[in-house]
Amino acid sequence: MSEQNNQTPSQTSTDSQQKQSGRRGRRRRGGGAKPTVTEWDLSQFEVEPEAGKTRFHDMDLPLPLMHAIADLGFKYCSPIQARSLPYTLRGHDVVGKAQTGTGKTAAFLATIITELLTNPVDDEHFAGEARALIIAPTRELVMQIADDAKLLCKYTELKVHTLVGGMDYDKQKRHLQESLCDILVATPGRLLDFAGSRDVYLDRTEILVLDEADRMLDMGFIPQVRRIVRLTPHRDNRQTMFFSATFTPEVMSLAEQWTIDPTSVEIEPENVATDTVNQKVFITSKAEKFQLLYNLISQDEVESVIVFANRRDQCRRLQEKLKGKGFSVGLLSGEVPQGKRVRTLEEFKSGKLKVLVATDVAGRGIHIDGISHVVNYTLPEESEDYVHRIGRTGRAGKSGTSISFACEDDAFLLEPIQELLGRKLDCEQPDESLLKR
Repeated sequence: MSEQNNQTPSQTSTDSQQKQSGRRGRRRRGGGAKPTVTEWDLSQFEVEPEAGKTRFHDMDLPLPLMHAIADLGFKYCSPIQARSLPYTLRGHDVVGKAQTGTGKTAAFLATIITELLTNPVDDEHFAGEARALIIAPTRELVMQIADDAKLLCKYTELKVHTLVGGMDYDKQKRHLQESLCDILVATPGRLLDFAGSRDVYLDRTEILVLDEADRMLDMGFIPQVRRIVRLTPHRDNRQTMFFSATFTPEVMSLAEQWTIDPTSVEIEPENVATDTVNQKVFITSKAEKFQLLYNLISQDEVESVIVFANRRDQCRRLQEKLKGKGFSVGLLSGEVPQGKRVRTLEEFKSGKLKVLVATDVAGRGIHIDGISHVVNYTLPEESEDYVHRIGRTGRAGKSGTSISFACEDDAFLLEPIQELLGRKLDCEQPDESLLKR
């Protein structure tokens, strides 16, 4: 069965009255989407046609968006962008299988921005009414998507808002009330909090994006997401983009419920996992792991590194031990307050921190170019998480190095990872110099 908008006509009328009485309506000019005055034109951004590649010039995108793309240095579409944009820009639904790092965020943001600029809303519009809604499973991923959206909206008047748990509710509410909401990026729980208190309205949402559906399924968010989808217009009256790293039967069932006649786009994980990342596996003992890690990240070629472990307590102990050894190191896990997590990511991006220790849930939201190394201190229990982890390096056309430690406790996890990759990983004993104390 498809998800339906479960509001009755009387409920819709009541909602409208509450909006009228509870908020001051604001008439937007061009839906808040009016491009800023600029003398820039496409002649300032020349990209030569190249065989086998699709230029953003070929997509007939609005000039303000192209200006922002030029600033970011994007010339040619990634595979998922080249294959999905011709459909999404015409309003079709898309179901995409893609890992992080493939360019899917820019694909759905380019579609959203084009739609909002091309079809501005000229009638009365209220604070808290989202025109485009993006749901993501983690706070870090929400913040990253919002940052990317703001960069692409640089030369427009489109307003981007975020709603995440662990941060001050009233502060987020004030931001919503201060300006109209063109693009809303949110985690499921906090979004439901705002919808339940009638600080956010989703009944006029034109575009819905569900990112990392498999992770939302794993984290138990699907009941919340179902409630959110029911608050949006019927799938016939909205455009839906649905992305997942894996297509399990459960994920496919959700895609069938929430989209209509979607175009399917699949980008295999090998494109991310093997093309730009040099993968190493060191066979070691549990007792030797920390010394091996210390010596590895002390090497000059390790400019910035993310160290992944499976549990929060493991990450916390690693961060404390590395800090005690003199490293500038941050911690990213579910037990760290959201404000501190945001500051830690900013410090890592700026280079103030050389090392970031993270769990998989937190690591999904790390989209930072220039990370030279990823270390799997413990092998992930889910093989798909291996691809996500090593995809933090080797981004934006640069090469990177992934080093995994396999000890007596987790070496058995290598086999399902190799099956997913479709190749055998070379395992080696670390050089004696890497084990010296």
